[in-house]
Amino acid sequence: MQARETELMLKGYGLTTAELFYRMPDYQNVLNSFIWQEYDLAPDHPRLFKFIAFWQAEIEGPLHSVRFTHRKMIGPGQWRNVTEELTLH
Repeated sequence: MQARETELMLKGYGLTTAELFYRMPDYQNVLNSFIWQEYDLAPDHPRLFKFIAFWQAEIEGPLHSVRFTHRKMIGPGQWRNVTEELTLH
């Protein structure tokens, strides 16, 4: 895990995973899916909505629906500094 990710988690970010369902322009009867994952802030999800806006502006495949989940992996109250290590044979 990168230091940047740890810093984001300590600032309240959590891992957001979204599954975007879309149709190809030439095959409207076929539903495809795309998985997107990024650290984001709940409940507003600014990065997710920015990506959805980008998709709608730049990608030819129109969105059918979006399903997403958000999970905080660590919080400021859960961080502990370990100062000792015990090794057992």
